[in-house]
Amino acid sequence: LAVAPRIGSPYQRRVWQALTRIRFGTTWSYARLASEVGSVARAVGSANGANPISIVVPCHRVIGANGSLTGYAGGLDRKRWLLAHEGATLV
Repeated sequence: LAVAPRIGSPYQRRVWQALTRIRFGTTWSYARLASEVGSVARAVGSANGANPISIVVPCHRVIGANGSLTGYAGGLDRKRWLLAHEGATLV
């Protein structure tokens, strides 16, 4: 999915584009996402939080390194529901 929002910094857009590579029903850790864009987990977490189209650009698929559900603008209950709906396996 090519996503070209007209908002956000070049870095945020790079993170958002990487999010589109996380397949339905799977999750990545913040560390893996950071590795994909050549950054650090805290920075990708910040870009995740600024995601303007969170269902289309699936930031809910990013979880903590230990499998924990962390930060989601729609709330953790919604993140949990979305991941369950997709059939994602959580630790």
